[in-house]
Amino acid sequence: MQRTLAALVPRAVKDPRVGNVTITAVSLADYMSSARVWFLPFGLGQPGDGQLAGLRSAAGFLRGEVARQLGLRHAPKLEFLLDTNLEQAHSLTQLIDAAVAADRKAEESAPVDPPADAAPDPDDHH
Repeated sequence: MQRTLAALVPRAVKDPRVGNVTITAVSLADYMSSARVWFLPFGLGQPGDGQLAGLRSAAGFLRGEVARQLGLRHAPKLEFLLDTNLEQAHSLTQLIDAAVAADRKAEESAPVDPPADAAPDPDDHH
């Protein structure tokens, strides 16, 4: 179903709000009564609200096309959702990078003391 929708959306949806989107995942409910369809706007920095409204508007049409192409008697109701996993992963990566950089900076500025169990230097004659 994901491949079918990925091919259908750019070719069959004429709504100018949709533009280029990538279908990232499809989750079917029991008995195929409904399907959640996650998407990402294609290209960085594009808002997803317009695409979401356009896809929701085209959901009935897409449902019929999916049923026809997949040979289904009853197609699931399509619920489109903006995929935020990529944004969350990017935010988490930035937090981890900042923590690692802070740790490195703290290590660089910490004084280096010899280990407590180090043997005394035999050349040191105090």
